[in-house]
Amino acid sequence: MHLPIVHHPDYDARFASDHRFPMGKYGRLIEVLAQDGLVGRTNVHRPAPADAELLALAHTPAYVEQVIACEVPLAVEREIGFPVDERVSRRARLATAGTLLAAELALEYGIACNGAGGSHHARRTGGAGFCTFNDVAVAALALLERRQVGRILVVDLDVHQGDGTADILMGEDRVTTFSMHAEKNYPVRKIPSGLDVGLEDALGDEPYLTRLADVLDALAREARPDLVFYNAGVDPHADDRLGRLALTDEGLRRRDRMVIGHFRERAIPVCGVIGGGYSRDVDALARRHAILFSQARAYLR
Repeated sequence: MHLPIVHHPDYDARFASDHRFPMGKYGRLIEVLAQDGLVGRTNVHRPAPADAELLALAHTPAYVEQVIACEVPLAVEREIGFPVDERVSRRARLATAGTLLAAELALEYGIACNGAGGSHHARRTGGAGFCTFNDVAVAALALLERRQVGRILVVDLDVHQGDGTADILMGEDRVTTFSMHAEKNYPVRKIPSGLDVGLEDALGDEPYLTRLADVLDALAREARPDLVFYNAGVDPHADDRLGRLALTDEGLRRRDRMVIGHFRERAIPVCGVIGGGYSRDVDALARRHAILFSQARAYLR
């Protein structure tokens, strides 16, 4: 049985190769997954763009309409880090719908991954930090509204704190948000998650994994989730341009195995999203993102 994977060719908004956001990683990732034998004839699922009603579960209708119409104010585009043109708008809607689709597949199969997602800096009123829509927040609120789940846990291990997710889901007592990140990194002004663990710079594999292991048991007990969203950002890697930690490829592999195994061994479905990663070497970056998928495949029920 193959791992359910959500992907769309338009996850890549076709930025120039020297753009500071490595947009080409999305297309390269699916190629790497195919090379590694994770892509079969029927396990890659293609989302349709999220509509305004779905997106408005997590964002103000005014902002949603600005993105769909490609009329985002310049000040907000500066916060996001690039102009919101037709390709960026479509990409954001596809990636958001992709995370919801991956979550529904995870409820069916136990685990599934979106080949994009983890846009955790987008807040209710606007985007930020290369994030246009907050896909995990949208998907979580949609599943709760449809009563497909009763409780959700967000495990965010991107190197940056999940401020947008915390902003949108603050006060939603059916969702527990957890972020473990480099404390001195972006964003400067952090919005408190349900639980935040801020890490010192240059932390390597062993101390990082020890800190993570110390928190997972308590999280599972207190959150009692019906579904876990796992943001497996690879920007904690030592070679990442925007990270401040010092994980290796093996450290990322052990991290993903730890998180996925912890919840799957308790029969809790896991939806993986790839989160951040900013190496200029797109091939190496895609291979780091592929670690999530290889570890997820080992936990198919």
